[in-house]
Amino acid sequence: MTQTNLIQIDTLEKLRSAIEESRIRPVLLFKHSTSCGISAGVFRDVRTIENDINLVIVQTDRDISNEIARHTGIKHESPQAIVLKDGEAVYHASHYDITAESINQHLEK
Repeated sequence: MTQTNLIQIDTLEKLRSAIEESRIRPVLLFKHSTSCGISAGVFRDVRTIENDINLVIVQTDRDISNEIARHTGIKHESPQAIVLKDGEAVYHASHYDITAESINQHLEK
């Protein structure tokens, strides 16, 4: 059983590393708003996945959030979950559409 590991993505270098890692295995990026009740509830569910969660706090790391939107072509929302494979988004959802089950399905190799 794999344990959830929170990795804060707070620099462009860490984001680039996560994108590169997605060429080896699927990577989850989770945009989280610390002042939003919806985001807090969704984050509780997402934390149940048994995989790494690359966490972007939108209030403090807006430049990272903007770069994710630029790289993936997916409009920014929060909360937002994006799974990358080979550097490309293969899944994304926002708000109550985000579920641990759907994320897990896309994180399987």
